[in-house]
Amino acid sequence: MDRNPSPPSSDAEDEQAAGDSIGNTVYSKHWLFSILTKLIEVRDKYHSSISEDWGTLRKKICLINTFSPQDVALFLQEFNALDIFMGVFAKSKCPRLIEICVGILGNMACFQDIFCLRVLLLTCLSQAEVANIWVERIRENPSVYDCVCFIMSSSTNVELLVKVGEVVDKLFDLDEELMLNWIKNGSCQSVGQSTDDSPEERPDFKIVPCVLEAAKQVRSDNPEGIDVYMHILQLLTTVDEGIQAIVQSPDGGRETWTLLYGLVCHELCQPDDPPIIIQEQKSVLASILSVLSAMFASQIQQEYVKRRKNMPLIGSLIRILQNMEDCGKRSSDNAKKSQPKDTEKLGTVEEDFHLKILKDICCELLSNMLQELTKENILEGLKQGHLNEQKCFCAFQNLLPLYFTSVESFLEALREADQTLADSLEKRFPSLKLQT
Repeated sequence: MDRNPSPPSSDAEDEQAAGDSIGNTVYSKHWLFSILTKLIEVRDKYHSSISEDWGTLRKKICLINTFSPQDVALFLQEFNALDIFMGVFAKSKCPRLIEICVGILGNMACFQDIFCLRVLLLTCLSQAEVANIWVERIRENPSVYDCVCFIMSSSTNVELLVKVGEVVDKLFDLDEELMLNWIKNGSCQSVGQSTDDSPEERPDFKIVPCVLEAAKQVRSDNPEGIDVYMHILQLLTTVDEGIQAIVQSPDGGRETWTLLYGLVCHELCQPDDPPIIIQEQKSVLASILSVLSAMFASQIQQEYVKRRKNMPLIGSLIRILQNMEDCGKRSSDNAKKSQPKDTEKLGTVEEDFHLKILKDICCELLSNMLQELTKENILEGLKQGHLNEQKCFCAFQNLLPLYFTSVESFLEALREADQTLADSLEKRFPSLKLQT
């Protein structure tokens, strides 16, 4: 692969002396204007054959992509370069040209003064009348996949990562076919040949590692932005291919499990947080627990999901249910004290709906994990404080009667570990005692 060319030298320096420079850079307005003009011509007439003009232009465009200080980015915006680049996406059949233009837009988007670029594509995808056109064009240009994966796997700009994540999340939500294509992607042949004299070796990107890399970067710098990447992982688990992409990765899904396990057990809905925190975190928790549930069902024999390591997670799941119960009681008390307006009622119903989704996901995972516990696991959980009578009562109250079999299996192991606690729980849940 060619190295990126050096900055413009003699011509740009002469023009800078003539007052033609852009800000304090070595770029000249004339030089940049000529490149954009040529780009318009190439955009409108480019075909699969390779011309000498395109090879020269490519190097100059790469220069803009590689060295784009803020003054240049602002000049590009003032020149309506955005419209030119969008025209490239719509008309060009050259994957490398599209890739370079995406890179330039990504660099421009790093500056706060041009923040609108970060939301441009997301806005287009949110408009029903044009969303399908955009999705189709993106599906037809596999190089977009490389660009997006490159940003997610290598960028340290958290704002850019969050916006790119929102775009990917929207794309996957709109078009399952595109999501499946991206899951199966990652080989050089899926992207096509380079437009240089000799083919370039394309990077072998995989969607799951790229999403995880972006999630880790966002997690460390902007915890609030982690929601979008957790939802991307959740969307991946809605298809078998997505689950397999996670659990059949080289590490067997360990990195994904470790990241999500850490978020639930050490960062979200912690013991010293007020119960109302569940309202703020319900969406991200639902996404995380949904992925963990799918992984647990698929990878139960993996060392990293062995029963002896699951007690902290079980304790966290019960704490989530306890917080939801507390929020439910407070909402009920508030409703009795005052009669809300219609709009407030609607908001309450919506909140309850999202909490119900979280509860359903939480209960499914908890039931699957409880029925796998042995006497030794339970003794360890009791010793570490992840289980006690109050927590077991909360778990039973939420799991019964739907997950009766799981509760019964757990209770049988509990009798071996702590007969007194098992007897106490049976008294509080007569239906269990009747069936034993």
